[in-house]
Amino acid sequence: MAPLFRLRTPRGYGILTTTGRRSGQPRPKCVRVLREGRRAYLVALMPPHITVERPDAVNAWVHNVRADPRVSLKLPDGTHTGIAREITDPAELAAARNLLCDTVVGLDFGECAVHLRGVPSRGKIRDLHAYWFDTGRAVAVDLID
Repeated sequence: MAPLFRLRTPRGYGILTTTGRRSGQPRPKCVRVLREGRRAYLVALMPPHITVERPDAVNAWVHNVRADPRVSLKLPDGTHTGIAREITDPAELAAARNLLCDTVVGLDFGECAVHLRGVPSRGKIRDLHAYWFDTGRAVAVDLID
């Protein structure tokens, strides 16, 4: 999806670019992301079997953020630089969960059809996003520009 999103980034999605912790090269990743003011929220998803076997496991891009939190984030309103961090504050975690799980955008219906059986619905989408949030790793990007 990343090549298509480079042309036009739809609402609710974006391209997060981190710096490779070993290579030093830019590493773009297509992500579901929602912005609220000067902050954007996203979740690093983990396959369920890995979450069960290794609860502390994280995606490569989270390792990259830990090594260098400076990121670029392409959103529908343009490309922004920012500082990414894992969310640890319970109040911010709750706010991020509400925003990411309760907001449904057009592409979410296709995403739901791929991951769940039956006809996609707002309720199914919210449940799917809640599951991903609860089993993933919540990340905030404090936007600089």
